Amino acid sequence: MAKKTERQAFCSFCGRPASEVFLISGIDANICEHCAEQAAAIVAQEARHRHAEQPQLPLDLGKTPAEIKAYLDQYVIGQEEAKKVLSVAVYNHYKRLQYEAAHPEGAEVEIEKSNLILIGDTGTGKTLLARTISQLLNVPFCIADATVFTQAGYVGEDVESILSRLLQAADYDVAKAEKGIVFIDEIDKIARKGDNPSITRDVSGEGVQQALLKLLEGSLVNVPPAGGRKHPEQQFIQINTKNILFIAGGAFDGIDKKIAARLNTASIGFRNEERERTAVNLLRHVDATDVKSFGLIPEICGRFPVITYLDALDRDALKRILLEPKNALLRQYTSLLAMDQVTLEVTDDAIDFIVDKAVELKMGARGLRNIVERVMTDAMFELPSSKKRKLTVTKAYAEEQYLKRS
Repeated sequence: MAKKTERQAFCSFCGRPASEVFLISGIDANICEHCAEQAAAIVAQEARHRHAEQPQLPLDLGKTPAEIKAYLDQYVIGQEEAKKVLSVAVYNHYKRLQYEAAHPEGAEVEIEKSNLILIGDTGTGKTLLARTISQLLNVPFCIADATVFTQAGYVGEDVESILSRLLQAADYDVAKAEKGIVFIDEIDKIARKGDNPSITRDVSGEGVQQALLKLLEGSLVNVPPAGGRKHPEQQFIQINTKNILFIAGGAFDGIDKKIAARLNTASIGFRNEERERTAVNLLRHVDATDVKSFGLIPEICGRFPVITYLDALDRDALKRILLEPKNALLRQYTSLLAMDQVTLEVTDDAIDFIVDKAVELKMGARGLRNIVERVMTDAMFELPSSKKRKLTVTKAYAEEQYLKRS
C-alpha cells in the first residue's frame, strides 16, 4: 500500500481530501471545516441539554432572611422594617425558583411571586437598598426609572425596555433573565393625575400603568434587544415574566395626608389613639387603599401585594450614615485623599455642622452628599498638586466653605 504523503491528507471524520476542504491537523488525525462546525453545534446542543436537565439554582438556601438583612445592615442605616420585608421577599423569590425547578412537570401548589413597593421620602435609601441587594444576588438585576416610560404611541420609551435592561444584565441569556429581579424607581411619578391630553406624552400616567400590567402579571413579552421604541422591522426576543420579581420604589409625596385622613375617619371618638398614631411616622400605616387613592390603578395595586415603608431620617440617623456604613461618605473621601497620600481628619463639631445643614435641606442622605461636596471641593482641587499631607476639617473651615458656595 502506498504511503500517505502530506498532500494526500484526508479529514478523519468525513474523508474529504485536503484539496477540497481546509484541514485542521492534530497529532494523529485531521478535521475539516465542515466537520468542525458540526462538532461545535453538537457540543452546544449537549451543553443546553445538560443545563436543562440540571438547572442551576440561583441561591444557596443556607443564606437565611436574617443573613440577607445582616448584609444590608452593613450598608444601610436604620430602615429595619423595610430591610426585613425586602429580605423575606428576595428569599421567598429564590425558594419559589427552587420549588419550580424541583417540580418541572408541575406541582400541586403553585407559589405566586410577591412583588413589593417601597415607599419613603427622597434620600431615605430606597435605591440604595436595591443596589445593595443586587451585590448579594446571583440573578440578573436592573434598575429602571419609571419617569422615562410612556404609553405606546407617545414620545418616550416603551415599558418593555425594562426587560431590555434585564436582558443586558443577563448577558442576553433569556433563561437567566426570566429569573431576575427588576427595581422600578419613581413609580409614583406615573400615578394617575386626571385627564390632561397631550400629543407628546401620556401625562395622565394611566396608560403607562396599563402597559406595565402586562409585565407584572406574568406573560410572554416581545422585547427589543437594544431597548427604546419598538419598530416593525425589529427582531424581538420573547421573555416570560412569570418568574421575574418586581420591586418598585417611590416617594409618594403627599400620601401621608391620605393616610391621616383614613386614620381619622377610622378612629372617630378615639382621640387619644388618633394622637398616638399621628405622633409616629404615618407611613407605618400605609396600605393598598392609600396607594390606590394616590393614583395607582387597582390592577397595579393588586400585583404589588407587599407594601412597606422607609422612615424619614432624623439627625441621629444622618450622623450614623455619615460615619458608620462600609461606604460611608467620609470613608469615601478618606480613601480618595489617601490615593494622593493625604490624611483626612474631620472634627466632631464639623460633623455636627454637616448633619445640621443636611437636616435643613430635607433631602435625606442626598443632602449629606450635597453639603460634603461643597465643603471639600477646594481641598480636592488644591491638595493633589500641593505638598500638604494632612487636611483637618474644622467647623470654622466647613462653615467658610459652605457659605462660599451658598
